[in-house]
This record gives sequence, C-alpha cells and structure tokens, in this order.
Amino acid sequence: MSNSLSRGPSRLLVGLMAASCGLIVANIYYSQPLVGLIGPQLHMSGRAEGLIVSLTQLGYAAGMIFLVPLGDLMENRALVVATVSATIPALILAGLAWTPGMMLTVSALIGLSSVAVQMLIPLTAHLTPEARRGRVVGTVTGGLLFGILLSRPVASVITAYASWRLVFFLSAAVMAGLALLLSRALPRREPEAKEHYGALLASLFALPLRFPVLRERIVYQAACFAGFSLFWTGAPLFLMHRFGFTQRGIAVFALAGALGACLAPVAGHLADRGHTRVASFWALMAVLAAFGIAALGGWRHSVVLLALAGIILDGGVQTSLVLGQRSIYVLTPELRSRMNGVFMASFFLGGAAGSAFTGPLLIHAGWGGVCAAGALMPLLGLSYFAAAGRK
Repeated sequence: MSNSLSRGPSRLLVGLMAASCGLIVANIYYSQPLVGLIGPQLHMSGRAEGLIVSLTQLGYAAGMIFLVPLGDLMENRALVVATVSATIPALILAGLAWTPGMMLTVSALIGLSSVAVQMLIPLTAHLTPEARRGRVVGTVTGGLLFGILLSRPVASVITAYASWRLVFFLSAAVMAGLALLLSRALPRREPEAKEHYGALLASLFALPLRFPVLRERIVYQAACFAGFSLFWTGAPLFLMHRFGFTQRGIAVFALAGALGACLAPVAGHLADRGHTRVASFWALMAVLAAFGIAALGGWRHSVVLLALAGIILDGGVQTSLVLGQRSIYVLTPELRSRMNGVFMASFFLGGAAGSAFTGPLLIHAGWGGVCAAGALMPLLGLSYFAAAGRK
C-alpha cells in the first residue's frame, strides 16, 4: 500500500465516495413519494402500489446477502463499478414500464443492484487507519443518509414539473457518469480471502452467533430503521390527507429531515473516542422522543412539530448506523464485507417491514397508530440494550 493510502483516503476521495453513496442509495427511494402516481397510470391495485417500495427494499436486502459479501472475494473497484453499471438498465426499464408486473420486477432489480453503496463503505474502512476510521466512515455514511432523505423531494420536484418516468431516466444517466468516474478514482483493493462463493455465503449465517457485538447492532439498527420507514412512508400520506400538501409541499418537508444527517461525523468522532455505548443509548432515546413529538404534532395539527420529529428521528437513526458500522468494522477485517452485508440486510428488512405496515396502520389506527408502532421499535431496542448491558 502506498504511503498516501496508509494515511487514509484524501478528502476529495472521501467526498466522492460520500456523494456516490447518496446518489446510488437514492435509487431505492425515488418511487416512495410517487406510488400514488405510478399505480393509477399502470392500472395497479392499492396493494400492488405498496409492493413497489417493499420489493425495492427486499431486492436491496437480497443484494446484501448475495452480492455485498463478494467484497471479501473479488477486487473491490471492479466489483463496485460492475454493480453500479448493472443499475443503469434497471432504471431505464423502470422509466419505460408499461405493466404492473414489469414495474414490480424492475423495482426489485433496482434494489438488488443498488447495493454498490454497501461495497463502498467497507472499502472506505479498509482504506482508513484505525484512528480516523469512525469519522471517515461517518462522513461517507452521511452521504448515504442524505441520499435517502433528498431522494424524496428530488423525485417529487421532478415529477411536479415533468413526469415520474423522467426521474428514472435521469438517474440512469447519473449512474453511467458515476460508474466511469469511480472506475478512474477508486484505488484497487485485492481481498485476502480465498474461499469459494458457496463457503462465503454459508459463513454469513454464523456471523451473528459468533459475534455478540454484530448481533446487538443488528437489533438496534433494525429497530431504528423500522421506525424510520414508518415515519417517512406515513408522513407524506398524512400531510396530503390531513394538511392538503402537494408534491412540492412534501418535497420541502422532506428537506427538513436531511438536517439529521449532519450528525454522522459527530457520531463517528464519539465512536473513535470510545463513547459508543453511551451514544447508542441516546440514539435510541432520540428515536423514541421523535415519535412522541410526531404524535403531538398530529394532535396539535402542527407541521413544525412534525418537521422537528423528522430531524430528531433522522439524527438518532444516523447516529446509531455510524456507531454500528464503526463497531463491526473493528472486529475482523477479512470478514468486513460479509459483516456489513448481514448488518445492512437486517437493517433494510426492518425498513421493509416498517413500509409494509404503514398503510394498514394509517387506515385502521390513524397517525396516532403509526406513532405508537414507531415508538415501540426503539423501546424494543432499549430492552435489548439493557439486557446486553447486564451480560
């Protein structure tokens, strides 16, 4: 390894990797505020509309299991570029979709191929010295959350002035440019593992049993992201029906949540200084408090309180994510991609569950039911936190 890489990636490379994470992960969320427009145009039922988001997240979780572990087996730069390139035809087909079955199929493929972001984050950890790893990984992960949060307003604004199909076409063009840029900017990294692919996959399922820290972080982050998905899937629907928001109004509201992503480098700094456990507790408490504020905002008919809840929620989820990644990346470097795959697959399975239950909860229990279910998630995480502390 060169002397420059021994000092860690440059600020320019870190910025590129953070931006790449945001642009790639946004592909999973563009459809979320648009299902109410896509469904009627493709003659989809209400149940099928909801599957667009769920299948995208399930495809992403499948990519975590079947593609991300390849980072421990294949040269990392080539793997990242190939995976980003695979997103391009899936996005083009989404823009061209003319039947419900086609839209649902390409939604799963978009999720599957968007896991390149989870190849970039372990690569960042490999390139960064231990003393700086938390801050650098936090910065790159901050790009991921910015992508999640900004994807909704971007999709809403483009659709308000043009068409939902243009969202997918523009993203395909961005992915083409990004694949070319990453092929030139990323350093090569050959992993040391020499296992076969089958053995690589078989080892995944033993990792949570083998590493208690990984098991703990899976529980905390799955709980946090289930709450995150409940809020950000339910809030646009609630704002449309209760407050009469348009796509532009929802776009502005979603921008507020992006402020929470600013906590990513702070969380990484806390982890580098050994404050992971204390910060984990307060991250879970922030998610719990956010749903209390969200419930109050619905009761008081206050958009300001709802926006505040979104900021606090996103800050708590982002902090928990960075702390979790920092904790598992220091365990065993040669297993880093596999650990990240298991961790993030569990994370997004929690998110898919939250998205799937939001609609029925809003219909049968209203916004208060969504907030109650959301508050239950961090409470489960805190219960596990207390049990782990006693051990």
